[in-house]
Amino acid sequence: MITTVDYHTGGEPFRIVTGGVPGIPGADVLTRRENAPAHADHVRRLLCHEPRGHADMYGCFLVPPDDAGAHLGALFWHKDGFSTACGHGTIALGAYAVQEGLVEADPEGETDVVVDVPSGRVRARVRCSGGRVAGVTFVSVPSYVIARDVAVAGTKVDISYGGAIYASISAGELGLSVEPRHLTALVGHARRIKAALAGHPATRHPRDDRLSGVYGVIFYDALPADALPADAVPADAVPADAVPADAVPDGELSGDGLNVRQRNVTVFADGEVDRSPCGSGTAARMALLHDAGLRGTLVHESVVGSVFRARVAAVTAEGIVPEIEGMAYRTGRHVFELDPDDPIGTGFTLR
Repeated sequence: MITTVDYHTGGEPFRIVTGGVPGIPGADVLTRRENAPAHADHVRRLLCHEPRGHADMYGCFLVPPDDAGAHLGALFWHKDGFSTACGHGTIALGAYAVQEGLVEADPEGETDVVVDVPSGRVRARVRCSGGRVAGVTFVSVPSYVIARDVAVAGTKVDISYGGAIYASISAGELGLSVEPRHLTALVGHARRIKAALAGHPATRHPRDDRLSGVYGVIFYDALPADALPADAVPADAVPADAVPADAVPDGELSGDGLNVRQRNVTVFADGEVDRSPCGSGTAARMALLHDAGLRGTLVHESVVGSVFRARVAAVTAEGIVPEIEGMAYRTGRHVFELDPDDPIGTGFTLR
């Protein structure tokens, strides 16, 4: 029997496995990711595939952290395997750790939940009010631009790293927009772009080849400034009316203090659609936008209307450190099992 606690962050599922997973060997979380397919892939399939999951399911195995400096270790998974980073999952893990009492939290303040993931050490800064979780900020690994205007599949993309490597392109460049009615077309473009980038030099991680390869393709629309929510910009940032009346795309930002609103959909793995604004994808977008001149807030909307708010917390020699605020909500507790006589076994995906 396998036990889980399930959350969603901005509409994107996150299934935290709390029991029933075989031990996964490795000196650190990144090594455990390499070893996970040989030791626990049957559990991933069981929980991710139908009839217990679906083609867009997401979750993690809890594993020991790399050292005593972190509270948790996490191996993120989806229908096609194990990923290197997950911002929406880190937000959910922060809420989970506080709500389950794994990390003692300030009932009227912020508490850091430190998590080791394959791409490095990240933080979920959990904000509580009245003893309840009111918000979680994902503090990413350093993020940076890898390449711009890479010609691929009849178009051009920008490539950046936010714990995983993403290709970004304006949906308008393809004659589309980030709307549910265009999802089928966007998924098709994402699969073509990702396949064409396989083995491309711009998709290699500069320090650890285990982090190489395009994980997802981000399609975005720039949105008008007059649509910025009233609470989009923190009190210590410039006012929302600093944004030009027309939306500001990449490459046309200028000056300090601009605040930008965009809608995106991230298609990751083999055609999976992120319902949230994508945490690690938002970190990768912030690297591109900061490089283009953004010095304020990115209000990042998803295809289902959920919102993350992102800022640059620090600039390091390795890249920017993005902070991405969202919220996760518990959706259930589950005990799963596999009948040995069940001919479907660990399941299937049907899209």
